[in-house]
Amino acid sequence: MNALNLKGRLVAMNFLEFAVWGAYLTSMGAYLALNGLGTHIGWFYAVQGIVSLFMPALVGIVADRWVPGQRLLGLCHLLAGAFMLAAGWYALQAGPAVEMVTLFPLYTLSVMFYMPTIALSNSVAFTALNQAGLDTVKDFPPIRVFGTVGFICTMLAVNFLGFQTTPMQLVLSGALSLALALYAQTLPNCPVSRGGERKSLFDALGFNAFKLFKQPRMAVFFLFSMMLGVSLQITNGFANPFITSFKDIPEYADTFGANNANALISLSQMSETCCILLIPFFLKRYGIRIVMMIAMLAWVLRFGLFGVGDPGQGVWMFVLSMLVYGVAFDFFNISGALYVDQNTTADIRSSAQGLFMIMTNGFGASIGTIVAQEVVNHYVYSQPAALQIAGWQTCWYIFAAYSFVVFVLFSFCFKKEWA
Repeated sequence: MNALNLKGRLVAMNFLEFAVWGAYLTSMGAYLALNGLGTHIGWFYAVQGIVSLFMPALVGIVADRWVPGQRLLGLCHLLAGAFMLAAGWYALQAGPAVEMVTLFPLYTLSVMFYMPTIALSNSVAFTALNQAGLDTVKDFPPIRVFGTVGFICTMLAVNFLGFQTTPMQLVLSGALSLALALYAQTLPNCPVSRGGERKSLFDALGFNAFKLFKQPRMAVFFLFSMMLGVSLQITNGFANPFITSFKDIPEYADTFGANNANALISLSQMSETCCILLIPFFLKRYGIRIVMMIAMLAWVLRFGLFGVGDPGQGVWMFVLSMLVYGVAFDFFNISGALYVDQNTTADIRSSAQGLFMIMTNGFGASIGTIVAQEVVNHYVYSQPAALQIAGWQTCWYIFAAYSFVVFVLFSFCFKKEWA
């Protein structure tokens, strides 16, 4: 297989991998809010973090020891797609009478098998590139960017097909997952390791990386990673229902933003793609401390601009909020991963990356969405319809204030000599 053909096949894999996620991640909140489940939105996003605490590690062990990565990738997507289709079918049949007690378990089972595939798809790509004698540092990023392209494409498809507030977004996600389940069986083989040193389950799950907490700089870094991780899923869960709620106000009912929230939010992912290119310059010039502080201030702007904007004359503030998201997300996630890589030894480097993900997308994001749900319930869903927009604005100001407090604390606690 020549290099161009291999890269094309890996591009298709990454495109489908994140297209599955993009079909519902930013629009599911709007569907839930419209069908009486608005007070439970946070749990649908928190469960992604909860299963990420253990499922990727467990599936990774299976891929390393018993089942080739590309086969396991297909199996996980087969199960994830089947459960997501079941969730979509149930929601379509139930209509406005959809119940949390049935929808949530089906969705959770789907997410439980989907979340490990993000790491699995990376592993398949790295193995294939190495087997072909290619440079992963040089050749993987241009392949991975098509994952973001796939995410954006399904976001826009859900928007313009009218699926934002219907269970069809779940059906689309499930169908794409099944397509990738089939496609994965054609990918290059990933050999399993049947010999060599056997790690303990404690080490295999990456718990040995927790010894990094003995180092003050790493302890502070991981603590603030969790605190900043609190912000990661808030806008994914609540931005769409917030923007869509303006449709109930005559002044904004016919505006593009109120009727095409997903298209508006897709600017965030476009910004994310572009901001990746800025990271090497900023890290080299300013160091991790300043870069992380820039990310924290960007989160303040991300939330604050939602609070003051609207889909009418103030739509430019929404657009600016989408654009700063790339800085908020990339400068934190990618720079943080690079900092972990540069400050850990080879024997625990992979485990340390897993710990970074656990602290951010596991503990941080799960805690953040659950707490954010309580804030939204108090200021929005417990209020009469006429007061809900004002309630949403209060929520965004609270989230912005939290991000600012994290910024101030980080600036004092993370010392310059650690950067």
